[in-house]
Amino acid sequence: MSHNTFGHLFRVTTWGESHGPAIGCVVDGCPPSIPLSEADIQPFLDRRRPGQSKFVTQRQEPDQVRILSGVFEGRTTGTPIALVIENQDQRSKDYSNIAETFRPGHADLTYQAKYGLRDYRGGGRSSARETAMRVAAGAIARKLLEGVTIRGALVAIGGDEVDRGAWDWDQVDQNPFFCPDPATAERWESKLLELRKSGNSVGAVVEVVAEGVPPGLGAPLYGKLDADLASAMMSINAVKGVEIGDGFAAASLTGDENADRMRPGPSGEVLFETNHAGGILGGISTSQPIVLRFAVKPTSSLLLPQASINTRGEAIEVVTKGRHDPCVGIRAVPVGEAMMAITLADHLLRHRAQNPDAPTTLRFPRN
Repeated sequence: MSHNTFGHLFRVTTWGESHGPAIGCVVDGCPPSIPLSEADIQPFLDRRRPGQSKFVTQRQEPDQVRILSGVFEGRTTGTPIALVIENQDQRSKDYSNIAETFRPGHADLTYQAKYGLRDYRGGGRSSARETAMRVAAGAIARKLLEGVTIRGALVAIGGDEVDRGAWDWDQVDQNPFFCPDPATAERWESKLLELRKSGNSVGAVVEVVAEGVPPGLGAPLYGKLDADLASAMMSINAVKGVEIGDGFAAASLTGDENADRMRPGPSGEVLFETNHAGGILGGISTSQPIVLRFAVKPTSSLLLPQASINTRGEAIEVVTKGRHDPCVGIRAVPVGEAMMAITLADHLLRHRAQNPDAPTTLRFPRN
């Protein structure tokens, strides 16, 4: 049980380390005859790619993906799809000074405790570099989700939240923060420039929304869609919390305030007045937009001295050199989108396997 695989029917297994020769993944369970090429995957990788602004790590990686198997004459064959990205800008020497050091906030100590050794070069397997392959797999998952739109945005940095009254999805790709509010993006730019100069970092909150999701995805009790989505998001590096719909804010509401009232539509469709539940009830999708948010902690690699210990148990001070994101939450946006897509694709296949004649819309035709 190495736990490098996510999903049941649509299964994604990633491999590789931050400073190894390459990273890759195998996507198993993808249905046959789906049009697929590197050009379908690359745009999503380009959104996550490092070095695109002064607010993310300056590691220069083209992240050019290659399909090694599972595609013939431009279509999936139904066999495992293998993807690979070559690492080209490793600077392992940046980490030589921490070979015998445990960095606070990192997985150094826990990897040593579990395996008895660790790859100190950029964190090895614990590096966010691995998430590039999730984004690649997510691009394939989107091909299965016909009619479903998945979008993510950064909604808070260091407690400074976007103005939801000014929310504009078209603005997300117009600034380096995936921010839907240009005024907030300007504030964040000033904030991160100061943090970057001081060698510090800050946390963030990412929101991901999936629209057009059919009803019925998910299952009681141990296959709940929201439980699997929470697991998917918590598996992303540096994520420390997930909420669905109103999440923790629902604990401050009364039952009357929290209820998503329903009424019949003109064609027998179910109309909801609100979406406090985030599109999921009883672990099963309702056909409303699925809304989730996840909290990303501040980047642990700092230029500021921090108290720690070394592999001999001696007290030391750590200063982490190298190229790091002042806010790792920024590049987590396309990763969150990808994990949403992978989870929904897996649940869609599971739903069709159990109930192939299930309706794709929630309607109650009138007699």
